[in-house]
Amino acid sequence: MKKIIALTGAGISAESGISTFRDKDGLWEGHDVMEVASPSGWKNNPTLVNNFYNERRRNLLNVKYNSAHKALAELESHYDVHIITQNVDDLHERAGSIHVNHLHGELLKVRSSINENLIYDWKTDLEIGDLCEQGSQLRPHIVWFGEMVPALPNAIKIISNADIVLIIGTSLQVYPAASLISFAPQNAIVYYLDPKPYISHELKLRHHKIMKCKATEGMLKIKEELL
Repeated sequence: MKKIIALTGAGISAESGISTFRDKDGLWEGHDVMEVASPSGWKNNPTLVNNFYNERRRNLLNVKYNSAHKALAELESHYDVHIITQNVDDLHERAGSIHVNHLHGELLKVRSSINENLIYDWKTDLEIGDLCEQGSQLRPHIVWFGEMVPALPNAIKIISNADIVLIIGTSLQVYPAASLISFAPQNAIVYYLDPKPYISHELKLRHHKIMKCKATEGMLKIKEELL
């Protein structure tokens, strides 16, 4: 089976009601991103950080995947599909996708603040005093600014074997995720779905097809073409 690698970002989940990561002024739902998405923010005010992600988690549990998520899952009947997502939601999994790699962590998980290998499923509010089995405070399982991206090496390995690359709902301008397209084989066919696509130099060097549309509209067209 040919291998499809989908690089997905906020645009694919926005149509399900998940807010995009941040506004142009550097705010995320009214917060300075460094207050709620950095190790220093966590150190200075863990209650604020927990409350922020608790609200995001509650919202996630009340939304549903959309037709773009479902179309990706349905491609698995004819292709070896792997998703590399910048999103921290679980909408790909809910839609039925099997191979989902989260670059920036997962909202429905938490981890130990002293042992990053102690990760727990979590669907309720996270509070100060919720401890891991080693007795340390639990924190959101999110990759914050300034932290390493543990899933990146595996993502590079995955995309290096791609026959087809789908870029959905992400401009791929934020590193290290933006670097992934450079690891795809030169002969891989690239489909790029975005209402306002950013055509990087790396993309210009590849066989690509630009689709100026939202994820739901574009994925239905791609599914019809590939199947």
